[in-house]
Amino acid sequence: MTPSKDLKTILSKLQFPDDAQVMRQIVDQALQVKIRMGRITRKIVVMSGKGGVGKSMSTVNLALAFARRGQKVGVLDVDLNGPCVPKMLGITGRRFEITPDGAVPPEGPLGIRVASMDFFLRDHAPVRWNGSMELSPVWLGMLEMNVIREFLADIAWGNLDLLLADLPPGAAADKPPAIAGFLPELDGAVVVTTPSEVTTDVVRKSVMYARDVGIPVIGLLENMSGYHCPQCGHESDLFVGNVEALAADLDIPVLGKIPFDRELSRSCDTGTPILDGVHPIAKRFDEVAQRIVDCLDFKRILAERL
Repeated sequence: MTPSKDLKTILSKLQFPDDAQVMRQIVDQALQVKIRMGRITRKIVVMSGKGGVGKSMSTVNLALAFARRGQKVGVLDVDLNGPCVPKMLGITGRRFEITPDGAVPPEGPLGIRVASMDFFLRDHAPVRWNGSMELSPVWLGMLEMNVIREFLADIAWGNLDLLLADLPPGAAADKPPAIAGFLPELDGAVVVTTPSEVTTDVVRKSVMYARDVGIPVIGLLENMSGYHCPQCGHESDLFVGNVEALAADLDIPVLGKIPFDRELSRSCDTGTPILDGVHPIAKRFDEVAQRIVDCLDFKRILAERL
């Protein structure tokens, strides 16, 4: 299978004349994924059981934080129906570079490589299934997984220190275990939440589900932990909740707290990410990145001693 394909070609490959051909392609893709993922040191998924918590924003800024540490970083935008990572990084409209080794993803700020369905779509165009209407006019879970597998098999990430996978919003039952299967030696998940009690109730279920399907949870990232006033710098509570209690109950750490900041929101909307490491919000994400590294190193050392 060659990497020179557009969205229509990808879709056409999802319609097979016989089961044997389906299985042959899945096996070939799985082998290719294993080879490509072997060149990536660490693989982390960013997920949440609740939509609207700022998961993609967190993924983008975590990628920037790790890149500021001098690491080679890639971001896989797994939200096929609402991809927004390229917009947040200011690289909308880019295309993959087709090489003999595969499709090289476009680079964003600080050399971050990004793979996203956004690169295949016209402006504001939805992703739709053009096959039998007996199935659905929109993406079905199995079809999404096929495309994600194609992404991972065909994309030439090269040698990376870290790959962050931005999972779709919500807690669709098929996504976490499928992604875990696609990413050999997955290091774990960063789960994004807000202090809202409604959100933490859903996130609790998401963490328990991730554990049930074998995904280690690195920790919680509390987004919108308060409102950061641009005039005086004071932070005020936005929600009523207790993420620390949730973390203690689930026996996982709170990796950090990110306040709602208008400048951060504007940077994501305009595709002008905050690159300056001295910015207060950038410092928060740098601290979260360090805690993630500390947690993973601790688990590695503990596993070696057992």
